[in-house]
Amino acid sequence: MISLRGQTAVITGASRGIGAATALTLARAGANVIVNYRQNRAAAQQVVARARALGVSAFAVKADVSLMRGARRVVEKALSQFGRLDILVANAGIWEGAPIDRLNEELWDRVIRVNLRSVYTCCHLAAQVMKSQGEGKMVLVSSTAGQRGEANYSCYAAAKGAIISFTKSISVELAPSGIRVNCVAPGWVETDMAAAPLGDPRRRREILSQIPIGRVAEPEDVAGVILFLVSDLARHLIGEVVNVNGGSVLCG
Repeated sequence: MISLRGQTAVITGASRGIGAATALTLARAGANVIVNYRQNRAAAQQVVARARALGVSAFAVKADVSLMRGARRVVEKALSQFGRLDILVANAGIWEGAPIDRLNEELWDRVIRVNLRSVYTCCHLAAQVMKSQGEGKMVLVSSTAGQRGEANYSCYAAAKGAIISFTKSISVELAPSGIRVNCVAPGWVETDMAAAPLGDPRRRREILSQIPIGRVAEPEDVAGVILFLVSDLARHLIGEVVNVNGGSVLCG
């Protein structure tokens, strides 16, 4: 059984979906968790309550981590409460897009800021803390779209593809300091973000036809892989992109 007892984890975008599942999965393994959210305070507090019921310490922090001051607020909360930061899961993101001829600057900038800049701000600050500790783990959340593209969501795919290159780059930089950086790339997941297409019977059948394993992932499927990556079982892995998509990336 994986134990993260005594470790501190920051999970961004953790009020719902993959982020919430990850916070609870890490808490179940014994980690204290900082649950970052941007808008949904009630949902974040529910995650905190569930984590505390597992016997760990947990706190919710409202912050826009695409801004350096927001990311700093989250990291400083971890340090003020626990004195260290062992795990960063950079998960905050939105799924928005438009055909390229209708993709305006505002939408492009928003998707890149939330999905990519937030990864930079959090990794920038976490790296400073983890270097001073001599150890740490980061998992960055990309997507199948970041590997094969996604029509009408080019801004989203561009951000998620950049996360993959960013992972590979900083993993080499930080490994000598005892910091392991890896990436997960989910496909379709049963979350609020994907509720519209997955809730349409015809569209759902199309999606399932492209997933060899025959089902859409649950958030816990992704969270379990993240748990593995931050555990000692993955101590010799850096710069890896782990696909969690039931094989759909093989069929695109």
